[in-house]
Amino acid sequence: MPTAPTGAVLLIQTAFIGDVILASALLEHLRQTEPDTPVDFLVRKGNESLLQHHPQVRQVLVWDKKKSKYRGLWRLLQQVRAARYGRVITLQRFASTGFLTAFSGAPERVGFQKNPFAFGFTRALPHVIEGGVHEVSRNLLLLDAKYQGPVVPPRLYPSPTDEATAAPYAAHGPYLCIAPTSVWFTKQFPQEQWVKLLAALPTHYRVYLLGGPPDVAACEELLRASNRSNMVNLAGKLSLLASAALMRGAVLNYVNDSAPMHLCSAVGAPTCAVYCSTVPYFGFGPLSPFARVVEIQGNLRCRPCGLHGYRKCPLNHFHCAHGIETAQLLAVLAEADLHAACNSPVETSPEQGAGSLALS
Repeated sequence: MPTAPTGAVLLIQTAFIGDVILASALLEHLRQTEPDTPVDFLVRKGNESLLQHHPQVRQVLVWDKKKSKYRGLWRLLQQVRAARYGRVITLQRFASTGFLTAFSGAPERVGFQKNPFAFGFTRALPHVIEGGVHEVSRNLLLLDAKYQGPVVPPRLYPSPTDEATAAPYAAHGPYLCIAPTSVWFTKQFPQEQWVKLLAALPTHYRVYLLGGPPDVAACEELLRASNRSNMVNLAGKLSLLASAALMRGAVLNYVNDSAPMHLCSAVGAPTCAVYCSTVPYFGFGPLSPFARVVEIQGNLRCRPCGLHGYRKCPLNHFHCAHGIETAQLLAVLAEADLHAACNSPVETSPEQGAGSLALS
């Protein structure tokens, strides 16, 4: 039986919130396979709160990309080299993190072949967006090139403070959470579509709107447009992990193909993921025990229009979002309500995760 590599591990993921959340699955795999191996994690400034209290993380390293970006990168390289890691693994395909990995001095330097510094890696793997393989599975291959096991869900750990912050809102009977925004226009279910859903939701549900500080205005506008009495705008008021704690107790969470969807996966929160221009086939779908994907019925020749979102619909009709029916979203709620009442797990195949069922 092969022995585990020696020395601490550094995982690098300096992209967006959702990418860091999905990368936490590697921490779970290391906990199961190498429980005594110290693991450090490098993130971009602003994402460190996700992992600062994570029980599998020894130290969180932070790169401030907005302030002295390249000088900070050089300082990080000195810090990484001084730590004498046994393995440095970059989950990104960009030059900056490839530079840190290639010149880290670690005996094992691992990343994807598309990285410009892959020539300096001791092992470089393909990153192929096909076959419906989940991003978590692609990343797990960086730890174990022969890994063929099930998708390991990401996992985050809200602190007692996060739990206490969420608790008063969770105490108001059955509730739903809606995270209505996205960085990308074509990943965001339009406001008028959310308004239709809010008008159709049973009145006994309290609704919480979630988001970060940049989402406050959009959530406030949705609150006014819906004119729903038992709805509260919590955008900008909860930390990421407090939001996750609140989502965990919801009957259902309506989210876009964006970071809140991955927050749900990381705490096992019931999820209805609304896909507009993108598709779960890319491998970024929800992984909660109860998760459903809602997308437009039938096929659109223009969908998907790209791996990531756009600032506007390339064809100026955005039918992939406007063509989704409110009844599809309500059907998921009916199923989630029954699931919550029965408190029984939903079975899904490992490769599909939980996000492969489309109500279309």
